[in-house]
Amino acid sequence: MTATPASSPPENTERLTVRTRTSVLAQLRDRIAGDVYGPGDVGYLAARSGFNRLDVHRPAVIVVPANHFDVVETVRFATEEDLRVAVQATGHGTGRPADGGLLINTSRLSSVSVDPVSRTARLGAGATWRTVLDATTPYGLAPLMGSAGGVGAIGYTLGGGFGWLGRRFGLSSDHVLSFDLVTPDGTPMRVSDTSFPHLFWALRGAGAGGLGVVTSMEIALVEVSTVYAGNLFYPAADAEEIIRRFREWAPAQSEELTSAVAILNLPPTDDVPEPLRGRSFAVVRGCWSGDLDAGRAVVDEWRAWRTPVVDQWDVLPFAAIDAVSMDPTEPMPVMVTTEWFDELPDEAVDIVAGRVRPAPASAPLIVCGEIRHAGGAIARGAEHAPNDRGRAGQFLLELVAAVPDPQVALAVESTLRMARTELAPYVTGAAYLNFTSGSERVARSGEAFSPANRRRLAEIKAALDPADRFCHGDV
Repeated sequence: MTATPASSPPENTERLTVRTRTSVLAQLRDRIAGDVYGPGDVGYLAARSGFNRLDVHRPAVIVVPANHFDVVETVRFATEEDLRVAVQATGHGTGRPADGGLLINTSRLSSVSVDPVSRTARLGAGATWRTVLDATTPYGLAPLMGSAGGVGAIGYTLGGGFGWLGRRFGLSSDHVLSFDLVTPDGTPMRVSDTSFPHLFWALRGAGAGGLGVVTSMEIALVEVSTVYAGNLFYPAADAEEIIRRFREWAPAQSEELTSAVAILNLPPTDDVPEPLRGRSFAVVRGCWSGDLDAGRAVVDEWRAWRTPVVDQWDVLPFAAIDAVSMDPTEPMPVMVTTEWFDELPDEAVDIVAGRVRPAPASAPLIVCGEIRHAGGAIARGAEHAPNDRGRAGQFLLELVAAVPDPQVALAVESTLRMARTELAPYVTGAAYLNFTSGSERVARSGEAFSPANRRRLAEIKAALDPADRFCHGDV
C-alpha cells in the first residue's frame, strides 16, 4: 500500500531463481488455469512489459491468471514461498519494480458486464477504460474514466481517478460500490461500505497494490452520452498569457466544465494530425457535459478573445473522449511528476512555461505540461476520502517527459526535479498518486494523505499485511 512505503524486504534472488527453475513453478502451474513464467521462458518478457517501458520488472515468477481463483492460489503460493507480490494491469504507472518477487499480470481478467437498469458495471482487474466504454455507450451511460482509454480501470481508480467529468461527478474512486479483494494471505473477500468498511475506505484512493489484489470492482455509471469537448491551439510563445487568462476564467465556470491549459511539444509522427505535427502549442482543453449550446458559449469566450491557430472543440460522443488529451497509444518510456496549487501566481506560471516550452532549435525534455482545474465535486469529496490532501487543491500540474534513450534518463529526471524545486514556494506539497511513477511514487505517496489519514492507513496496512509482502503499486 502506498500510505507507508517501506524498503523492500531482503530476499535471496539467487536462491529464488534456482527454486523457480526446478519443480516449484511446475507445482504452481498445476494449481491454476492461467500461465506461469520464469526468467528465460517464452512469454516472460511480454508478460512483464507494461505501457511505461522505463521501469522494467525483473520478477522471479510471473503469473497471468485466467480467473479470480487463480489469483487466490497465486497469492497463497507467494506466501508459501515468501515472495513479494506486485500487480500489473496495463503498466501505465509503475511503482517499485518487482525484482526477485512475483508479478501478477491481470490483463486476461478483462470482463465487463453492465446493468443498465441500476446504471452499474462490474469490471475485471485487467479491463481498460476503452473496454468499459464499449460496453456502456449503447445504454447512454459513461464511467468516470480518465484521459486515455488504454489505461487499466481498476489501477486508475485505486489511485483516485481524475478525468474529464471530474468537477461535476468527482473522482472515479467516489463511484465504486464494491471490490473483490484477495488479501495478502490469500483470503478472498467482497469489500463494500457495509462489509469491511475500513478496507473499502482505504481502497478508494490510497493507491494500487498495497492491500492485496483487486480482481474486480462494481462501479456506478453516469448518464452522459454526448459532450462538447476538445482543444484550442494557440502559439506556444503566448503560453504565459494564456495560462494567466485560464486561471481567472476556469474558476468562474460551471461544474459541468472540467478544463485544463497545457503546453504541448508534439512529435512529428503519423499519429499527430498534420497541422500540429512537430510543433509546440499552448492549449486550452476540456469537456463540457451539460447543455451543449451553453458549453459552446463558454468556449466562445476564448475564440472572441483571440482566434486559435487550430480549433478542435466540437460536439462529441463521450466514447470519443480520448481525442481531448491525445495521449499516445503505443508503449513508451516516460517520467511523470505532479504538484497541487491553491493559487497560481505569476511566478509559478513563468516557471512552468519556461521549463516546458522548448528553446528555439532544441529538443524538449518535457513533452507536456498540463494544469487541470479541479474543485467542484473533486474537492467536496476530499473530507471522506483517504487521499484527502491529493484532491483538495484548485489547480493540478502534471509534467510528462519522454525518455527515448536511456542515456538521457538522468538529464530528464534532473529537469523534472529542478522544476519541482523552483515551484516549491508556490505549491501545497500534496501529491496526486496517478501522476507519479517509479521511485517518485514510492517516495511521495504519503503526500497524498493528511497526517490523520496516513496513520489510519498505516494501521490498516499493518493489520492486513504485517510482512509488507505487497510493497508495490501499479496502474
